[in-house]
Amino acid sequence: MSFGETPITVIGNLTADPEIKFTTGGAALAKFTIASTPRVYDRESNQWKDGSATFFRCAAWRQLAEHTAESLTKGARVVAQGRIRQHDWKTDAGENRSMLVLEVDEIGASVRFTTVTINAKRPAQNGPAADDAWNTDTSPAKPKGDEPPF
Repeated sequence: MSFGETPITVIGNLTADPEIKFTTGGAALAKFTIASTPRVYDRESNQWKDGSATFFRCAAWRQLAEHTAESLTKGARVVAQGRIRQHDWKTDAGENRSMLVLEVDEIGASVRFTTVTINAKRPAQNGPAADDAWNTDTSPAKPKGDEPPF
């Protein structure tokens, strides 16, 4: 995220399975829509009622796109964080068009109303993964066997 951008978090349900495409350069792009519907308690009827849904058109790129398409399906309740981007274009008829898109940086299944099983893809056990940006381990190889690593 660039300096000065305001992050936004959206909680809602996927309206359809994420659609994955690949650019001519090979980058994965997942497109999907999140419907966020507020619920309010009506004291007169003693029931919960749905408010007006807001639909967020979303895009995820590269590895996040592939993981999203492999992991989430229509109806899944998700928590997505990212930033709003405006896309402008002209139609073939010369009309100006504009659309807001949530460019997703993080997305996951919500466990508020259900449970999920995590299938973590872990790096090889013999050393840190080269593409693990969070890995700060610069120590030599770990001892093997029952010997503690300290």
